[in-house]
Amino acid sequence: MDRRNFIRNGSLASLAVSTLSISACNTVANEKEQHETAAKDGTIKDFELDEATVNGLQEKMQSGELTSKAITQLYLDRIEAIDKNGPKLNAVIEVNPDALSIAEAMDKERKSGRIRGPLHGIPVLIKDNIDTADKMQTTAGALALEGNIASNDAYIVKQLRKAGAVLLGKTNLSEWANFRSTRSSSGWSSRGGQTRNAYVLDRSPCGSSSGSGVAVSANLCTIAVGTETDGSIVCPAAVSSVVGIKPTVGLVSRTGIIPISATQDTAGPLARTVTDATILLGVLAGADAKDAVTKESTGKSYTDYTQFLDANSLQGKRIGIEKTFMKGHEGVDVLLQKALDTLRSKGATIVEVEVVDKINKLGSDEFKVLQYEFKDGVDKYLAGANAKVKSLDDVIAFNKAHEKEAMPYFKQETLESSAALEGLDSKDYQEAQQKNLTTSRKIIDEVMAENKLDAISGPTYGPSWCIDVVNGDSFSGYGLSTPAAIAGYPHITVPLGAVQGLPIGISFFGGAYTEPKLIGISYAYEQATHNRITPEFKKSTNPA
Repeated sequence: MDRRNFIRNGSLASLAVSTLSISACNTVANEKEQHETAAKDGTIKDFELDEATVNGLQEKMQSGELTSKAITQLYLDRIEAIDKNGPKLNAVIEVNPDALSIAEAMDKERKSGRIRGPLHGIPVLIKDNIDTADKMQTTAGALALEGNIASNDAYIVKQLRKAGAVLLGKTNLSEWANFRSTRSSSGWSSRGGQTRNAYVLDRSPCGSSSGSGVAVSANLCTIAVGTETDGSIVCPAAVSSVVGIKPTVGLVSRTGIIPISATQDTAGPLARTVTDATILLGVLAGADAKDAVTKESTGKSYTDYTQFLDANSLQGKRIGIEKTFMKGHEGVDVLLQKALDTLRSKGATIVEVEVVDKINKLGSDEFKVLQYEFKDGVDKYLAGANAKVKSLDDVIAFNKAHEKEAMPYFKQETLESSAALEGLDSKDYQEAQQKNLTTSRKIIDEVMAENKLDAISGPTYGPSWCIDVVNGDSFSGYGLSTPAAIAGYPHITVPLGAVQGLPIGISFFGGAYTEPKLIGISYAYEQATHNRITPEFKKSTNPA
């Protein structure tokens, strides 16, 4: 589904664009906030851990140059300076008061000779829809869930703790993972406010894993965890010039994550390099007895995906390029043609294919499925949570009673339309859900088989649009998230370049559990291009 329409009403009559120009932004949360938070260009101080990698930090800890506690403190200081003050990115909704003590414990283990793995002592930020049984809240950015302290860690949080990672804090997001209103602003939540794009502050960070993408790009952490239903990892990664991996649904557990869709939800890594994203993926992956779909990953998942990092992985590969995305915005067109030249120079064969339009026809059915599954999943989550609201109906009632604080810009029509639906035994739901899975997988599998493809590619999304809490998001005509999202297939985005300072990503997706192949392809492209650009925290693209 075109991400704009996914947020607005789930209707995919066309992939028409409202605009493909990069205009100056005129609307932000409010004029006072813009004045108070906008940084002067070029005033951000140098940061000791700028563009640091997981392996680079491990080397510093191993040599004794830095400890995990020192690294954690540096990131906490960076969050204070850049996220809460300075340009005020609003990427981090809450820092972990126990972060330094966790880091200190990891230092003691290291000193005693115990190294748990590549994430030992590495600070990580996680999205605020993922349960942590500590002093941090889990709210999906919603005031209705404020005060919700989880009784148990999400499965993937247990995995992170076991790997020795330091839980640095939680990231802001589009409230309810962009499933509240038909005209929401990506990166805005009633609890966390508006997350800003680190490249141009009045531009959208996309969503719903807005804070995770911005935090990684702005060097508030090395790695972060996001979640995706349709575009919520790959879009914020693309507009923040970072790597995002949306895994096969079933590779990563969803237990302890506030849900939208049982058939499309998954958590996944965001990082500045394919290597770091791959390291994090190996920690997150694993079968969970409480999430039945993860049983399908048995024998298909790995604890170490770095074995597939091969700079020669493009040799002999056949890459399908989405034909409808080969001509759109002139700036993106130039970047894409350059990427195709690179892919060919590294031994890949390029084949034009058409997938998006075929799968976008499922858009209304996708939205229908998400609504049914959202109601069922949220009711079950809240029934066992420590929140003051115990059902979706309670959330709706809370928002109405606190409209000024909870709904100052846009309302909750998606929550309301979802709450009005029947249960998952509905024939309407079951038919739509089966059609979605069967048709989307058939289209992708047939296109790949007929053309002997190793992956399908194209621009992930177009240039970021202006933040507009009055009218909501204004996506460009690009949007390559839906095919893999509906099918539950893996999708990786890596930096493609930038148009007038606004980052663009390039996507690679394929069949179920083809992460190893996609990682190899993405890594080879990354190593051949090094397109990642660092943010400059500009106030606007307005030449005036």
